[in-house]
Order: sequence, then structure tokens, then C-alpha cells
Amino acid sequence: MKITKVFEATNDSSKGEKVKAVWDRRLTIIFCDLCIKEISNGNRTGTHFKREGWLRLVSKFEKDAGVFYSQKQLKNRWDPLKKEWKLWKRLLGTCTELKWDPIKKKTIDASDDWWDERLK
Repeated sequence: MKITKVFEATNDSSKGEKVKAVWDRRLTIIFCDLCIKEISNGNRTGTHFKREGWLRLVSKFEKDAGVFYSQKQLKNRWDPLKKEWKLWKRLLGTCTELKWDPIKKKTIDASDDWWDERLK
């Protein structure tokens, strides 16, 4: 794989017009799945993706999502997602009575006893 620097996404490379990354649920899921694969493949050192990992993410994201976002645009999505994930883990890690309800409301679910105790 040839390693090249990935620049901002553009409408027309000759004009260099920057395109704003617009993230919806589908694109976020695609991106997260690709990140998980790159982490599983060992393309992350510590807390950051390796150069090769970013290049693969950019390439695979364009292929799977049908839209080109640069490394910078993907990283701008990665950073807040990572912060949210840390908060989520901390919340669920400290309270074993809380669960995620993926079907009904896609929210945190707790028993009536849990709520009664917290609202006293």
C-alpha cells in the first residue's frame, strides 16, 4: 500500500474547495465498525491510530460509505465519539443496575426501585 498524506475532502481537487463532513447515524455506524476492525488488526498504538490505520480508515470509509472524508474529518468525528464512550463506560461501570434499552427507547433503563432510591 502506498502511503500518502490525506488532505481535506474537496469537491474538485483542482479548485481545492473544502467539503464539510456531515455525519448521520449510518455514517457513524460505518465509521465505528471500521475503527473496531482497525483496532483489532493492531493499527492503533496506545490511544491513536497508526498512520497505516488512518490510511485504511479513509480508504475503507470512502468505499463503504460512498463519501470521501479526509483523515482530519474522520479524526474530528473520532475524538468526540471517544469522549462519549469513556463517559458511557464510566456511567455503566459505576452502577450495575443500569442497562441499555436498545429496542424500546434506545436509552438507559433502570428499575423503579433504582429511580425511587435516587429521587429521594
